[in-house]
Amino acid sequence: MLSARISLAILYLAATCSGFPRTAPAIPEAAQPSVHFDAAAATNAYLATVAPSEHAKSDAYFEGGYWLLLWDTLYASAVMLLLLETGLSARLRATAQRSTRFPLIRSFIYWCEFAIATALMTFPLTVYEGFFREHKYGLSNQTFGSWFRDEVVGLVVALICGGIAFAILMAVVRRWPRTWHIWGALVAIIFAAFAIAVAPVFVAPLFNTYKPLQNTPIKDEILSLARQNGIPAIDVYEVDASKQSKRVSANVSGAFGTERITLNDNLLNRCSPEAILAVMGHEMGHYVMHHMVNGILFAIITIAVMFAILRWALNGLLMRRGQKWGIGMIGDDGVLPVAVLILTIVGFFFTPAANTFTRTQEYEADIFGLNSARQPDGEAEADLLLGEYRKLDPTPLEEFLFYDHPSGRTRIYAAMRWKAENLCLFNASLPCANAPSASDRQKTRPPSR
Repeated sequence: MLSARISLAILYLAATCSGFPRTAPAIPEAAQPSVHFDAAAATNAYLATVAPSEHAKSDAYFEGGYWLLLWDTLYASAVMLLLLETGLSARLRATAQRSTRFPLIRSFIYWCEFAIATALMTFPLTVYEGFFREHKYGLSNQTFGSWFRDEVVGLVVALICGGIAFAILMAVVRRWPRTWHIWGALVAIIFAAFAIAVAPVFVAPLFNTYKPLQNTPIKDEILSLARQNGIPAIDVYEVDASKQSKRVSANVSGAFGTERITLNDNLLNRCSPEAILAVMGHEMGHYVMHHMVNGILFAIITIAVMFAILRWALNGLLMRRGQKWGIGMIGDDGVLPVAVLILTIVGFFFTPAANTFTRTQEYEADIFGLNSARQPDGEAEADLLLGEYRKLDPTPLEEFLFYDHPSGRTRIYAAMRWKAENLCLFNASLPCANAPSASDRQKTRPPSR
């Protein structure tokens, strides 16, 4: 949960640790502190620093993702229906049943057959989204061989971990056929918590090299800031994400003693001290405002609701189509494609709610970061970097439906609005706590132009 949170922040501070060249952000003229400072004009000035061609490329990439949400849902649904209607799923289940008399192992084998079959059937869309599209927009550094290797490793991890989880879930369903959705949700929550703790330690290193940052004064400063805010981190790690992508990012991952602050080397090479401090303030905000706990509670509620919907929908579909699909009962392993079909469709319509929850927490952390780090121009610099693969200036409807973080305009405007109230921090001759202008008072959201 804290993954994409304290991460970005510390990602920035680490730039100083690694000795990368750092320069102060270029502040547009309209964003310079003055008696005529206007938050809307400053926001527009920052957005105008992005070249039109880069702006158009970022917009096209992000808007294409809107359609991919739909195509992914339709494609996955078609694959599940194909497995069911052709009887392929039933044949895979029969193969698993002939392999052993132990139900747990049967479920594990069926999962592996199912995962491999669906990976092969969805490969055309996977290779387009993960390789060709990323190269088209200049965001990937991987050769096809390197990318394919990562996909294979990911599939192997999914076979092992997913197979264990599926076998246990099916055992729960068979043991409590009337209340399986309650116990199944509990098992899913436990597995999710376990994955959060284990993935950064055992899974992430399968794809990238993680190494501690050099012991330098800035590293000490990062850890000191973490301790001041009660973050149980004892080291800061750098990951060679540039071997795969040109994206800038960072994260704090793990739980229950496996917390790890990880810095993306792309961002380390490009950030200024001001941006580092801005992101650090943002990430500290997540911790201080207990966003990780809130996220876990939201996940628990979401999983419980999903399992309740799953139980209702499965009962209805199996009554109508179960015999044709060769599924005799709810505890039949062959029910998996039906469950995936239901959850895929439900997840598609749930996306705006999930995005809104996350986006709200990110905005709260932005405001906390501005008040703690006091680096509005550093915040703007970071937001422009993220704008390389996120549309900077969406419509309100786009932001509501598709954004799990505030848009670049929203975040930069919040930073410039904060700066307007604290001009004395940047020029001692100017006042602080300025009253917003008449135009600002009329705005209930960041201006569209």
